[in-house]
Amino acid sequence: MANELKLGETAIECRPHPLAAVDWAAPWLTPWRARGEPLVQQIINGLAQPQALNQAGLAPVRFVAQSELPAGVAYEQHIFDTQCVPTRDGLHDFFNGLCWMHFPLTKRRLNQLQAAQIAHSGIQPVRGPTRDALTVFDENAALLQAPDALWDALAAKDWQRLFVELRPLWSQAQLLLFGHALLEKLVAPRKAITAHVYRVRAASHLIADIDAWLAQDLTVDKLAGKPFAHLPVLGVPGWCGANEDPAFYADASVFRLPQTGAVAATEAAPECP
Repeated sequence: MANELKLGETAIECRPHPLAAVDWAAPWLTPWRARGEPLVQQIINGLAQPQALNQAGLAPVRFVAQSELPAGVAYEQHIFDTQCVPTRDGLHDFFNGLCWMHFPLTKRRLNQLQAAQIAHSGIQPVRGPTRDALTVFDENAALLQAPDALWDALAAKDWQRLFVELRPLWSQAQLLLFGHALLEKLVAPRKAITAHVYRVRAASHLIADIDAWLAQDLTVDKLAGKPFAHLPVLGVPGWCGANEDPAFYADASVFRLPQTGAVAATEAAPECP
């Protein structure tokens, strides 16, 4: 048989490139697609991931191989000192590179705040509240521009009001995913994936304007106060077909109530296909 191995031959398993799993038609990737999809194709075709990110010429830093991070040096400190971002192959660092391209001012601001915290306190076994909030923002933040009524319902975890009663109001909102770990997780969408939402009050919906506003808005004091609301992102109207049914939001294991203590068991609504 043509595919039969002869004695001494080694089978080589052909696995798809991890970046090939990205579905650029996903609604949350719309703002990232124009830059991200061509880069993915270059990398799949054999271009090294740091080289592909550098050739785009859109970030204020240079992407280098992970091996260039010296032993014992904090990742954030190395970026601050050298303006070079150690980059591994794969989804996580690819989305980090895209974020540097789309939000260069905010990413630089986060790095400056991280470096200032390291200079003040050193590298501790447990992150302090500010470094913890910086990391949460960098890895898992989503940026919401929305009318007050939507934000208030989100902050209160009033899911029925947020997603059912006020559903038409989402046409006036914009949710941008910022955290690269969040984007990585959504390559395999699951109903329980939850973002830390930061409210944006920029006058414009343009990413460049939001980036400039955000870089000015982020401060140590504000981040230490953990100014986040929690949002299961597949609940956003238009982001999952299953959420057209109000029963989608009745799953209390995902859309959790604000009070502490036990929550009555609720029959799970269908997962998003």
